[in-house]
Formats: sequence, structure tokens, C-alpha cells
Amino acid sequence: MAVADLSQDAANGVAKGINGVAVELDLTRPDSVAAAIRAAESRLGPIDILVNCAGWDDFKAFVDTDEAFQAKILEINLAGPLRMTRAVLPGMIARRWGRVISIGSDAGRVGSSLEAIYSAAKGGTIAFMKTLAREVARYGITANTVCPGPTDTPLLRKLGESGESGQKIYGALARAIPLGRLGTPEDVAPAVAFLASDEAGFITGQTLSVSGGLTMA
Repeated sequence: MAVADLSQDAANGVAKGINGVAVELDLTRPDSVAAAIRAAESRLGPIDILVNCAGWDDFKAFVDTDEAFQAKILEINLAGPLRMTRAVLPGMIARRWGRVISIGSDAGRVGSSLEAIYSAAKGGTIAFMKTLAREVARYGITANTVCPGPTDTPLLRKLGESGESGQKIYGALARAIPLGRLGTPEDVAPAVAFLASDEAGFITGQTLSVSGGLTMA
């Protein structure tokens, strides 16, 4: 398994824990995407499973955002997964097998205050994956999206530490979840692993919420 990250040190740390290969990757640069894929395939062989899991956001009212902020959000959360998928898809098509899984967000399904542009990007990811699923099904490739709800990550903790208003939002998120707690990365990973498995070979174009019941449909 290859672990790609903007930080080589971060990639090394994760890869070491799973006996994987660390690759430096900047999703906003097409040349970096191409180099990362070459590096991974030179050590592991063809890429048959892609998990688009990079993301970034900051909590701002839409009226307080600007073009630079918007561009950064869209580049990382929407254009990045498109670049990665475009780079590996021809090989999957040639081999007539593949799994593409993108990490969306329930913000892209139902909206989220202070995350208008992020919500738009994740909504775009969901739509992209559904369309991709239709286009590549005949090649034996599946494409699905996993949408976490509020999850205990460094990004969310940053919100909780950003003053009284941030603390109130952080606390309200936890109280709103029917299962009574924030999610964790360990809650999300099994959903991704299942969709990457042979057992999920007849599941495609789907959006799976992992939110503790917060966004029941």
C-alpha cells in the first residue's frame, strides 16, 4: 500500500505503521501527481485501488471568504481527487478492474454552517463519483463515496480551540449525534476497506454516510 501526503514525514509515519510505501504528493500540482504515481507503481506495481482522502478547510462564513480561500478549498477538495482519478483510471480500464473511493463529507450532502465552499466541493465530489461510476462500470470498476459526519480530527479540534464560539459549535456537534459522540478515523476506515474489497464488487455509485446517525436519510 502506498501512503501519499504533502508532508514526506507524515507519509513516512503512516507507512511505517502499516508496512507501506511513503510518497510525497501535492494534489494541487499535476506534475507532483504524476511523479507520485510513478513512484508508487515503480515499487508496488499497477494501482488498482485509489482512495482520495486528502482534504482541508477553515471555518468561515461565506461572506468572509475571498477568491484565494475559495481557490485553495476547491483545488484540494475537488480538483485534487479529479487529478488523481484521471491519472490512474486508464490503467484500471486496461486491466478491467478497479476501485475508486473518495472521502466526501456530510457537509456535501446536507450543508454545514461556516463551510459553504467546502460543502460545495464535497457535493461536487459526490456528483463526480456517481458520474464516474456510470462511465466505468462496463470495465469492472466501481466508484463510491464515504461521507463522514463530524469527526475528531486535528481540523475539528482546531475549531474547538478557537474561542468561545468554536467551543460551542464543537460541543453542539457532539450533542447532536444520536450515538452520542464524535466520529473517529477508525470509524471511517472500515467503510473504505469494505468498498475496496471483492465483497463490494456489486456496489457502485453509492454515497455512504458514517455519521453516527446525524444525517439519516
